[in-house]
Amino acid sequence: MSEAGLRILVVDDDKAMRTSLMDLLTAAGHEVEALPRADQVVAHLAQSLPDVILSDVRMPGMSGLELLAALPPEAPPLVLISAHGDIATAVRAMQDGAYSFVEKPYEPRRLLSILSHAGQQHRLHQKTERLKARLRNLSGLDKVFLGQAAATKALREEVLTVSDSPASVLLVGETGTGKDVIAHALHDLGAQSDGPFVALNCATLSPDGFEREMFGVEGGAAGKLARADGGTLFLDEVCACPLAVQAMLLRVLEQREITPLGASQPRRLSCRVISATNEDPEAAEAAGTLRRDVLHRLNTVRIDLPTLRGRRDDILMLFTHFVAEFARIYEVAPPEPDADGLAILMGHDWPGNVRELRNVAERFVLMARRGTPSMAAAVHADQLEVPDTLREAVAAFEREVIARALRAKEGRMDAVAEALGIGRRTLNEKIVKLGLDKEALL
Repeated sequence: MSEAGLRILVVDDDKAMRTSLMDLLTAAGHEVEALPRADQVVAHLAQSLPDVILSDVRMPGMSGLELLAALPPEAPPLVLISAHGDIATAVRAMQDGAYSFVEKPYEPRRLLSILSHAGQQHRLHQKTERLKARLRNLSGLDKVFLGQAAATKALREEVLTVSDSPASVLLVGETGTGKDVIAHALHDLGAQSDGPFVALNCATLSPDGFEREMFGVEGGAAGKLARADGGTLFLDEVCACPLAVQAMLLRVLEQREITPLGASQPRRLSCRVISATNEDPEAAEAAGTLRRDVLHRLNTVRIDLPTLRGRRDDILMLFTHFVAEFARIYEVAPPEPDADGLAILMGHDWPGNVRELRNVAERFVLMARRGTPSMAAAVHADQLEVPDTLREAVAAFEREVIARALRAKEGRMDAVAEALGIGRRTLNEKIVKLGLDKEALL
């Protein structure tokens, strides 16, 4: 999200200050409106909703603190600015819900940074609320396979097109792309949706005892394949199926019949066959690990599932959905990522696709439950390395603590040093020693 282009409302009774702020913000690429009185703001918000409000504290009629109390819950964040600011006023403002408090005379770059962060956070919150509303209104296949990206819509259309056909379907996609979800959707939308859905992991099948387990015994327990009669047989990881087992499955695929052990006559099997693989089936055939005749029986219709990195427009919607799901499970309020967290979320390559995203959402909720939500830690939890020495561990800890303090105090070094309980000189030395880039953090 660009830092420029925010809609900012300036509220200040001092015309010269109002003009100065408007000139600064306009020069930075923002769209600016201004009001001379705080008691005009609520009515103005009904006509035009900015991304952030910048208001003076001491004004006739209604003060900035009174404005803060009068704003409706859906109002944009409020940044207060005052030439009469003191610590008590700032603390009270932050406790009452102000985004930040800036003293006059202000440092232009710092003010622009605060307003930019506040505006971006508001836009992100609005987008998340829109996604939540959209999620609440989803139904049918839209709710089963979430997303609005072009690749996602095309996949849903393809599933709907073939769902009522008895043709065998081969699902091809990377691990975590949702092949099992699509398999269940094809079953639920098909003509035999009232029948059973029987899933077999082909990688775990063994020739030893296969016929007894799969075909059953005459007069005894029915085999697993018989249980799929009248429904759907889902063959997962089909390219990992042992060749000897493929030979035994071939008759089932060709003739749709099974012969239980001890039976003199075969038994008809009426079921739809859906298979899935995270490998290239043609490459597996060329390598000799997948029989050509088996492949030809499976891929009457082939559906390729898109990767998550191939449908990045869906990432935030999926993440919002998973966070809400886990927040209900763990009985916490759904946490929302800040602008930096969103950048991490959208910038990750997602090699584990939707399954990985779901795991990240769960970690994020659990961290929020402990009061320490961190998108970086949630996304890169499996990649975190243990420092080789205690010195490295201490340095990593200090780097994180100082970085957080710099962001919290918006770069005010005296305030950061006071919060950390160290001297200003010691703080400067640590920033240099730890290689922290103060400007990049703010």
